Amino acid sequence: MFTRLIGKPKADESSGALTTMSLEKLTETLEVLERKEKVLERKAAVEHERAKAFSKAKNKRAAIQCLIKKKRFEEQIEILGKSQLRLHDQMILLEGAKATTETLDALRTGAAAMKAMQKATKIDDVDKVMDEINEQMENMKQIQEALSNPIGDGFDEDELEAELEELEAAELERELLQPVTTSTSTSAAPVQVPAGVRQPSTRPVPEKRSAEEDELAALQAEMAL
Repeated sequence: MFTRLIGKPKADESSGALTTMSLEKLTETLEVLERKEKVLERKAAVEHERAKAFSKAKNKRAAIQCLIKKKRFEEQIEILGKSQLRLHDQMILLEGAKATTETLDALRTGAAAMKAMQKATKIDDVDKVMDEINEQMENMKQIQEALSNPIGDGFDEDELEAELEELEAAELERELLQPVTTSTSTSAAPVQVPAGVRQPSTRPVPEKRSAEEDELAALQAEMAL
């Protein structure tokens, strides 16, 4: 997919192969020139030795001819040296261009991958995933709250408090009404008795003593004796 998005993979492959072939060709040519240079250096050295020999033999003309050959060999060696420098420069440029191309290809591939990922990841999908996560978190929160509630009979606390208030109000009302009822009974108006009717004795009826009072009376009687 990435190679399709990049654009022209065949052209890129051909360019890379051409660069590799060019570097190989330059390397081979450089090696050939170096071998030729060594051969020419040996030939120049030979002509130098021959010139020395002819000079010792007093053969001036032959010595000059050897020096001329030596100069020609040295000129060719210089040309080969310059050619080698050009080949080295070309190889450096090609290697730099190859590195730049590979870097650009890598960047292009990364950009295509990023574009593909962004295309596959839509903002609506992100919002949907976040909504699902929030919903799951809310459900989990409700479950935890439900599990944390105590297990009971389920009576409504408000109803229980209202009933308790009614009981307290009734008890308070009973306490307030009790002394009013007692005073009313003690201060009741006397009953009118018709003439000729004998009124019953108003002597108070002796109250029944308690057991404690009986015991106290018995004790006082014993002490009197």
